Amino acid sequence: MGKYYEQIDGRLREFIEAQHIFFTATAPLSGDGTVNLSPKGLTGSFAVLDERTVAYLDYAGSNAETIAHLRENGRITLMWCAFTGPPNIVRVHGRGEPVFRDDPRFAGLLAAFPGAPVEDHGLRAVIVVHAEQIRDTCGYAVQFMTYDADRDLHGKRFAREDDASLDAYFHKKDHVATSIDGLPGLPLPLPPLRKAAGA
Repeated sequence: MGKYYEQIDGRLREFIEAQHIFFTATAPLSGDGTVNLSPKGLTGSFAVLDERTVAYLDYAGSNAETIAHLRENGRITLMWCAFTGPPNIVRVHGRGEPVFRDDPRFAGLLAAFPGAPVEDHGLRAVIVVHAEQIRDTCGYAVQFMTYDADRDLHGKRFAREDDASLDAYFHKKDHVATSIDGLPGLPLPLPPLRKAAGA
């Protein structure tokens, strides 16, 4: 039987922070727009900011659907599944916002991700999600799967890029500055990376 929660704390927070992967779902307002579902979870790239706010690091890729949808309407669902141990699925339904490199809040938000890969993966934004509904369900049908390690391919690919070459990479992609459905995506040109103080 599912349960609703007022905040992300205690065992619920422990469960979320222990998972190696989570999924994000967003969609445009248009009824015939493209729904997007993405896996996330490089080690250290997710953080609980407070009892009703979470955030994750948005890295380089060949599209920016989540960013585009959040810029248009803010709706987002995050989902975690227990692939080991007792069955459980947790969903956070809420409103998300991409905080870009040139935002005054960006460097401060990075402090919530100590030890997370920043430069090597072409960090584009911090996605901040304010929870409106928090719930879990049984997860009885979720298969057992084991975590072996993070793949190193993404880091190897983008570690050789600097700000200028990363911007050029994004300009070459059809669906980074603009989504599949023509919505504004990642703002370009890409601003220089602003790190947290002391990083």
